Amino acid sequence: MPTVSVYDMAGKETGKLELSDAVFGIEPNKAVMYSAVVNYLANQRQGTQSTLTRAEVRGGGKKPWRQKGTGHARQGSTRAPQWTHGGIAFGPKPRSYRYAIPKKMRRLALKSAFSDKVATGDLIVLDELKLEEIKTKTVASMLAALGADRKVLLVLPEKNDVAVKSARNIPGVRTALVNTLNTYDVLNADKFIVVRGAVAQIEEVYK
Repeated sequence: MPTVSVYDMAGKETGKLELSDAVFGIEPNKAVMYSAVVNYLANQRQGTQSTLTRAEVRGGGKKPWRQKGTGHARQGSTRAPQWTHGGIAFGPKPRSYRYAIPKKMRRLALKSAFSDKVATGDLIVLDELKLEEIKTKTVASMLAALGADRKVLLVLPEKNDVAVKSARNIPGVRTALVNTLNTYDVLNADKFIVVRGAVAQIEEVYK
């Protein structure tokens, strides 16, 4: 059973916490994590790219020269794909890149990501997050004390607008609730900071 240190907002160790083997102590499945990340990125694509076909380009209604006797190849329109300013053949059109992966695969990918963060020492458990007012400086100081000065994912046990608004202006810092976690955000973060109350929720949901 993996054991991690628990820290307060000043960066001081306040105790130890034993984590669930079933959630934070499995052998990370790299293939499943890869599939989950590719799925997440594909689902983020807008798919709004579009080109004009020869039927959609303005003009080109007049035959450029007669069919025979000119020595040129026969042409019916100046908007055919081989012409400058012509339409695009087989170009992209708006489409959805969204697809789904099995629920069990998504859960395994997340548990693998959690376990990977524990194994690499990048999981930080925060005893509690107390913010009396919206103050970016307070969160920035906390992150500096915890040694999290790059990309950070901060997981909250419940909706906390004060914490979200205090952290959102810090470059590289993202906040999330347990039910909004995804494999990409966990793996993309250099430091995975989880408030102690959220650890119990993660273990309950993903056990």
